[in-house]
Amino acid sequence: MIDLWELENEIYDSGLQLLCGVDEAGRGPLAGPVYAAAVILPRGLAIEGLNDSKKLSEKRREELFERIMEKALYARVVMIGPEEIDRINILAASITGMQRAVLRLDPRPDFLLVDGNRFRPFDTYGFKSYRTVVHGDATYASIAAASVLAKTHRDEFMRKIAAEYPEYGWEHNMGYPTPDHIAAIRANGYTPWHRRSFIVKELEPSLF
Repeated sequence: MIDLWELENEIYDSGLQLLCGVDEAGRGPLAGPVYAAAVILPRGLAIEGLNDSKKLSEKRREELFERIMEKALYARVVMIGPEEIDRINILAASITGMQRAVLRLDPRPDFLLVDGNRFRPFDTYGFKSYRTVVHGDATYASIAAASVLAKTHRDEFMRKIAAEYPEYGWEHNMGYPTPDHIAAIRANGYTPWHRRSFIVKELEPSLF
């Protein structure tokens, strides 16, 4: 596996002091919030098995979650709910969530490593130092850590609200458009946790 600290150390060697990894979880589901995380790790921290959260088992993510929360210098996680997602669209919601997580860090990091290929400067805050990285959660240690925190938080939340709406199977599908989830929407309609813009734009013709 690639050394997740190799490229991160190159940035540190340029003189920066605090690098922050940023990622989100939950862009694709039909239901539930998006979670975003911002993490600053001690330089060179060895966390065995750290990787893109999507490549890890649930058990392994939970183990890594505990390790990251124990060892991170600073970490923040925020949630963006379905109403805001519908109002501003999922890309804007994901970026907004990541920015809010960063803004809750104290002290403020020197540089951001952001998973994906879309972000925006913090113009109103005077914060413009960042790099977007496609597959960053499999490339940089701090982004991988952020991906684990975001996904673990979101999965825990989906299991919690699944108890209120058991017919949708969210404890298994996490709100994604699986056949059982689509069948449950067809049979039972929407809940307050469903993203109405997703269903209207992407699934409505196939549902009714």
